[in-house]
Parts: sequence; structure tokens; C-alpha cells
Amino acid sequence: MVLDRRQTGEMLETSARLLRLLSLLQSRRDWTGPDLAHRLEVTTRTLRRDVDRLRRLGYPVEAASGPAGGYRLGIGAALPPLLLDDTEAVAIAVGLRTASGGTVTGLAEAAEAALTKLERVLPARLRDRVDALTSSTVSLTGTGPAVEPAELIMLARACRESEQLRFGYLDGRDRRTERSVEPHRLVSTGRRWYLVARDQDRDDWRTFRVDRIEDPVLTGRRFTPTAPPDLAALVSRSISVAPYQWQAQVKIRASMAEVAAQVPPTVGWVEEAGAECVLHTGANAPDNLIAHLIGLGHPFEVLEPPELRARVRTLATALLDTHPAP
Repeated sequence: MVLDRRQTGEMLETSARLLRLLSLLQSRRDWTGPDLAHRLEVTTRTLRRDVDRLRRLGYPVEAASGPAGGYRLGIGAALPPLLLDDTEAVAIAVGLRTASGGTVTGLAEAAEAALTKLERVLPARLRDRVDALTSSTVSLTGTGPAVEPAELIMLARACRESEQLRFGYLDGRDRRTERSVEPHRLVSTGRRWYLVARDQDRDDWRTFRVDRIEDPVLTGRRFTPTAPPDLAALVSRSISVAPYQWQAQVKIRASMAEVAAQVPPTVGWVEEAGAECVLHTGANAPDNLIAHLIGLGHPFEVLEPPELRARVRTLATALLDTHPAP
């Protein structure tokens, strides 16, 4: 069969529109028919024909009934090709590069393999952008203890399905206790993974380092989730104060917003106190803690512990003695 130029042009236009339609369906969960037709600059009748074409090609496009009608890309038997714009492709490449240095066992190898596949099909202009960004970036986050992906998936499923867990847990001194918990969320700080859960025996919310969890078991018992406390604050308190020998409360003459912008949640947590704020933080050496407080650049008063207040006075007196007023 010989096609004339008009027919060839129509086929190319239809093919390009199908790719655009597939890209739109992949970009969000639900679309109304009129909205899709407007984006594609076609009639709703043409849209229905294009949806039928995608279905014949094996894409499970689901239709919803209603006045406006709607479409959704369903779950198929195979992973369909992903259509990415320039910014999305660069974002995924950079994300894979970052994941290749992660703390999940085996994830680095999988990320490198996926990145290799992606880079093979990236246009030269995009490959250059990715290379420029990754080759000029140095990560100072370090690496934390590795966790097994199967264990992370089990914990994540327990959170999603509201299923109780049992496991052994090692504290900072390698003392093991048996825990029964109602899991809520997994939290990643970049270097470590934490499970936020309600401890049934202690009837309180706790955070557990995932690399210290041993032999987790799904009990098969479901629970009704209860409203948790602020997750960011809970994890921050657990990792920035509780593990340290010196645990301080410091009143700082600056707004909560100013101090929170300077202190990451892995270092301390901040609560409002009128026009000022109180910083909760910790360290294993008092002088390190004092140096950090001075480095914030705001006047401060140590509220707790009294030993730290005394150490601040001692250092302040020594500095004044060696730097007398002219």
C-alpha cells in the first residue's frame, strides 16, 4: 500500500498525539475528558478514538463514567515506556546518582544499572546537564549503616496495612529488648532509617533505628491507627538529644523561625517561647555544645543542665580575663 503525503502527515500527527496523550496520562492519576481534549487541542470524539488506539497497543486506559467522563492509566502486565520531559529526565538521573551512594543494601547497584540504561537514551544536551551537575557535586553526608531492602519493605507494608510487629531491638549499648509495636511511618534522615511506632508495652510513641531492629515478624493482627505526634519533632528529639550524655535546653534571643533555619532536625528541635525560642539539643562533650551555641550568633541562656550553665560561666570568665576592656 502506497501512502500519499497527506496520509503520511496524518499518521505522524496521530502518532505524536498518542505519545503526548500517553505522557499526560502518566503525569497524574485522573483526567477529565474535556481537560485532556483541551490539552491535546482535539475534540472529545478524537480523544475517544485515541484512547481506543492506546488500548489496542496494550495500554490499560480506564474510563470513568459521569457528566464529563474521565480517564486513568491502569496497571498493566508489563512496565510501559515512560515518557519524560527534559526536566523530569534530569531529575531522575540525578536522583539515581544520589541513590547509588545510599544506605539500603543492593540499592547502589540497582541505581547504577538503571542510571546506565537511562544515560544510553538521554539526548546529548541532557546527558551534558547531568554530567555537569553530578561531576561538580560532592556529598558530605557520609554513609550510615546499611539496611536490607526486604526488611524495609516489610516495615513499610506493616505501616501501610496497620499490622502489628514484633522484633528484637538493640539500644546504644547493645542491650536487646523484645518489642511489640504498632508501626506508623518510616523516616529517612539521609544517613539512617527510623521506624516511628507506638510501643504497646510502654503505651507510648517511640522511634527505632532500622539497622538495630532484629528478626522483625508480622503478627497478622491489625490495629486501628491513632493520631501520632508530630513525626519530624518526634524523630528529631530521639536522634538529636536522647543519645547524648549532655542534653541541653537553651533559651535563645531569636525567633523560632530564625533558629530553626540554622539548626537541622538531626541536631536539635526548637519550640517557640514568645518572641524568643528554646532549643533542645545534645552532645557528648560540653565544650562542643557551647561552641555550637556560640556559632549560631544569638545571645543565649542555658536553662538545663546546671553543669552546662556553670561551664558557660567558667569559659566566659576566662575569655573576659584574657580580653580586658581597653
